[in-house]
Amino acid sequence: KVQSKQKLAKEIKYADIAKGGTVRDETKTVTIAAAHVEYESKNRHYAHVDCPGHADYIKNMITGAAQMDGAILVVSALDSVMPQTREHVLLARQVGLNYLVVFLNKCDAVDDPEMLDLVEMEVRELLSKYNFNGDNAPVVRGASLPALQGDPKWEAKIGELLEALDTYIPEPERAIDKPFLMAIEDVFSIKGRGTVATGRIERGVVKVGEEVEIIGFKDTRKTVVTGVEMFRKLLDQGIAGDNVGCLLRGVEKDDIERGQVLAKPGSITPHTHFKGEVYVLKKEEGGRHTPFFTNYRPQFYIRTTDVTGTVKLPEGVKMVMPGDNITMDIELIAPVALEEQMRFAIREGGKTVGAGIVTKILK
Repeated sequence: KVQSKQKLAKEIKYADIAKGGTVRDETKTVTIAAAHVEYESKNRHYAHVDCPGHADYIKNMITGAAQMDGAILVVSALDSVMPQTREHVLLARQVGLNYLVVFLNKCDAVDDPEMLDLVEMEVRELLSKYNFNGDNAPVVRGASLPALQGDPKWEAKIGELLEALDTYIPEPERAIDKPFLMAIEDVFSIKGRGTVATGRIERGVVKVGEEVEIIGFKDTRKTVVTGVEMFRKLLDQGIAGDNVGCLLRGVEKDDIERGQVLAKPGSITPHTHFKGEVYVLKKEEGGRHTPFFTNYRPQFYIRTTDVTGTVKLPEGVKMVMPGDNITMDIELIAPVALEEQMRFAIREGGKTVGAGIVTKILK
């Protein structure tokens, strides 16, 4: 709303953002589903995912909060650090967020400035504990409700928050600037020309004549891209976001399959063993009805294919209930191109029972 006054955004009512949320009253809505809002600061266009502050909805971080470049950690000046604040910071660390900007909310309700200093100190200590830059992270002291009601003192704090985002969170590296990777969705052969692998280019650029590696399931092998085709047109190159077919030199149709990736040589490696932070769907979300135990063997849907894997639960955890989030060790039956911060789904009998993110590669 504050940005809409400067024509930098469209005003959205809080109850619309908390769609799927249970509205208690206009000022106290509990957000459940992650909602996307867009706005502009003086320098940037932001796509903002509203991630719930409620401990139960941590799953949105794992499932819904697609690649975030930074986050605003909202802490009530009245409550200071709550258990879910810790959990959000830990999770932000695990999902690969490096930049947190803090907004101390409800500062209008705190008369004692020393109290605010104390809350700020607690938040900075929490950030440092999880290897965020606690000493230098911006902390903005504001109050969202009076800002919404048009109080100029608190409106200015929203401006200060946006300035903190602009200066503290660096420009993200664009997908096109990263090394080439395309997950293979389909393979077919064209008589007299060779084998074509199709898929969407996840990142980088591939040019005709460049060498690529085929990674996953079998030994990694090199080949040369002799043609790139999009919508039946021959191109000199394909870039991040394009759906293309890559013609591969000297590759038979049986040498390559869905679920492997084409990548710039040396940029990604195949692995079978990793740690993941996983959210297990509740029954109401279409998940399992019963708990699972260590040695559970579901399918892991990674990029474009299912691979069977075995789950080892952490020391002292007997079982995992639908609705839990848990760190687990996963061992796949075949090597797949993996990297940290990559997302995956856990499936059983063709339905999704969990969602996760790779937090550490073990082998």
